[in-house]
Amino acid sequence: MAKRDYYEVLGVSRHAGQDEIKKAYRNLARKWHPDSNRDDPEAQEKFKEINEAYEVLRDPDRRQRYDHFGHEAAQGQGGYSTQGGFDSPFGDIFESFFGGGMGQRRHGPQRGRDLAYELDITLEEAATGVEREISIPRWEECDHCEGTGSEPPEKPVTCPTCGGSGQIQMEQQTLLGRMVTARTCPKCDGTGKVIYNPCRECGSEGRVQRTREKEIKIPAGVDTGIRLRIPGEGEAGERGGPPGDLYIVIRVKKHPVFQRQRDDILVDRSIAFTQAALGTTIIVPTLDGEAELRIPEGTQSGRILRMRGKGMPRLRGSGRGDQHVVIKVETPMKLTEKERDLLKQLARLRKEDVSEDRGFFRKVKDAFSG
Repeated sequence: MAKRDYYEVLGVSRHAGQDEIKKAYRNLARKWHPDSNRDDPEAQEKFKEINEAYEVLRDPDRRQRYDHFGHEAAQGQGGYSTQGGFDSPFGDIFESFFGGGMGQRRHGPQRGRDLAYELDITLEEAATGVEREISIPRWEECDHCEGTGSEPPEKPVTCPTCGGSGQIQMEQQTLLGRMVTARTCPKCDGTGKVIYNPCRECGSEGRVQRTREKEIKIPAGVDTGIRLRIPGEGEAGERGGPPGDLYIVIRVKKHPVFQRQRDDILVDRSIAFTQAALGTTIIVPTLDGEAELRIPEGTQSGRILRMRGKGMPRLRGSGRGDQHVVIKVETPMKLTEKERDLLKQLARLRKEDVSEDRGFFRKVKDAFSG
């Protein structure tokens, strides 16, 4: 099932500010939290959908990716998980009352986000393949500290408060009895490591923002909507995690002459009615340049002639598609007297009625005169 639009899920417009988005989320989260709707089997899925939408729209970077490229680009790592995958403004409330787990942050190495780059190419470039250099703004591992976040030669140390787990447990007496909850460690903020001397280049982030030039190869046969995956060229991971991937989203520009249908190419070609009647050889454009095409005698307007192997290369497979030429027979708009006489002679030979229109008033006069 296709995912619903995130703005629709939260009931806000695409121009909504952060305050409006947060307010809408708070109201919906209260309404659909599973522990408050134990008799509603759909509550959990609705609550999950609400949180997923909020997690994207509250983050300016992810929101921008969603607006441009859709759900998959916004998710970055390809999906959504409720296992510590978001920070909720209701986290403290839910942890205290329902037993924790909602606001826990993941600690340890985290994979970097995937990036999506939309690339426009021409139909000719799609047919032959092309190399392009693109600029990719992204987070990269800090060279100065090698991603540790600490000023060399120091390294992060295991958090003394949580022992490296990133969480601390607390016992609490509630109306339901004694409950044990797990909270994010305030000392290390859930990372399990403490940095006492932050890196002067990245400020303990372990990553820096850079724009990287990348040469990419687009294979022959691609079409609009094709995604090319370049492993490891996404954003750097956090706390030593692996980088994400880069996805090149292809968009082939509309061509003024050719129309593409999968691996085949369609093109219109006009010919004179004499050429259609007698047959001839004409020159037609193809993706490889001009080529000859034989027009059989008696060709009718709308007939489609096939040129084998003149279409697009097959992206997954060998060979190429075909080019289909749609023939359009033109009728001359103006004739000289000699051309008119010749056509009348032809009509008489073929016993075809080509009597000229004598005009309305002449027809009326002839009708009354008997």
